[in-house]
Parts: sequence; structure tokens; C-alpha cells
Amino acid sequence: MVDRVAALCNYNVLEVVFSYLDLKDLGRCSQVCKSWFHFLNDENSDVWRFHCLNKLPKEVTKSELLSPVPTYKTKLRAFFHSWNPSDCSRNVYIKPNGFTLHRNPVAQSTDAARAKIGFRHGRHAWEVIWEGPLGTVAVIGISTKEAALQCHGYVALLGSDDQSWGWNLVENHLLHNGDMQGGYPLLNNAPKYQVGDRIRVILDCDDNTLSFEKNYEFLGVAFRGLPDKKLFPTVSAVYGNTEVSMVYCGTPLDG
Repeated sequence: MVDRVAALCNYNVLEVVFSYLDLKDLGRCSQVCKSWFHFLNDENSDVWRFHCLNKLPKEVTKSELLSPVPTYKTKLRAFFHSWNPSDCSRNVYIKPNGFTLHRNPVAQSTDAARAKIGFRHGRHAWEVIWEGPLGTVAVIGISTKEAALQCHGYVALLGSDDQSWGWNLVENHLLHNGDMQGGYPLLNNAPKYQVGDRIRVILDCDDNTLSFEKNYEFLGVAFRGLPDKKLFPTVSAVYGNTEVSMVYCGTPLDG
């Protein structure tokens, strides 16, 4: 009984202390010993709840937008992988929830945005939800830091150079280096994207491939032979007042 009380007190002390540490320090703490590792490995603990509620706007923590990331720790991770307000077109702003971009109604302009964090190793998945009209061109995919984020006219900006790869949801075409790489998905009369559909983007930096799922149905590999460079989740849009949300999910599950 005494041992159980001592263990409970120790747990409560750790909970209080860890709640006041920043995230980098928490990462270091998880490497101190097995006990601390297992403590911080509980993704729904009050420690992660405190940090999640402290960082994220209240309205987004309970919204359906974050349904792919059910724990406090994964919600927090998704927030740090969300759109980068400092890496987007001047005609785009990131809404207060941090996960949704808004494209202003500017004529004859195509505008893009990149996520805060890019990837060069491992396997990563994120969901993209177009929450407004697609317009004549709406492209989702990846790009390097060298890819342009704004251009004149209504064009498929993402995929227009050798630094970006995209899927145009309007025409169901793959785009890279200014060329149409064929239809996608490889289905007869493939259905077009409907506003509200969840597209899961799967980047495999070990296999150098990019794939997509729609409403949890795997659509096949879209691009192969991706370069050994840091690649960022990216979208480009042309329709005024359209909004696009992105939620980082982590390592994709097979099967």
C-alpha cells in the first residue's frame, strides 16, 4: 500500500513538472529512463492535454477537422506540421485555427502555400480537405523550398517546374516539370473530387514515391523517383475565398 501511494505521488509530481517544460525538453526527458519514456508515451496524458490546450485554439481541438489525430499528442504534432504563414503567397492567409488557409479573391493569380515542416527521410501521411469551390485548377502535392508560390493567371502552379509534384483535382491529371504526367487515378471514368472529400497524401522518402488515398481508398502510386531533397506538403489554388485545410497524421498504416 505504501509503495502504491509513493508511486502515485511520484506520478503526480512528474505530471506537474513535465507540464511546465517545453517540447524539446520533454523529448530529452523521454530519453532519461524507461519510466519517463513510458510516462511520456501516454499520448492522452494530462501532460499532453495541458500542452495541447495551451498551444491550439479551443475551437479546433474539438472539431471534426482533427478526427484523423485522436490523441492530445498527435493533435499537437499536427499543429506544428500545419501551414506556414511565412511560406505562402501574399494572396493567402492562414486562419486562426492554424490548419486552414484562405485564398483571397485576387483576379488572374494562382497562389500556393507550404507546410512548416518538410521531409527527407521516413514515411509520412497528411490529409487535405478542400473546403470551398475548386475553381478551374486545384492542385495538391509536394514541393521543395525552391518552388514558386505565386504566379500570374489561373494555372497549375504546383507541378509547373522541376521542384514540385501535384495532382490537379479538377482534371484528374498528374503534373511535374510543367508536363502532364497522365491521368490519375488509373481508373476508367475516375470520379472527380467532391468538396469535403478527405484526400490522404502519402510520401515515402525511403521508396521515393508519392501516393494518394481518397476517403481511405488507396488510389495507387502517383510519382516515383522523387529526389533526395526536403519535400513539403503544398497546395495551389485559384478560386477566390476558397479554403484548404491540412492535418499531418504521422506514419501511414499499411493494409
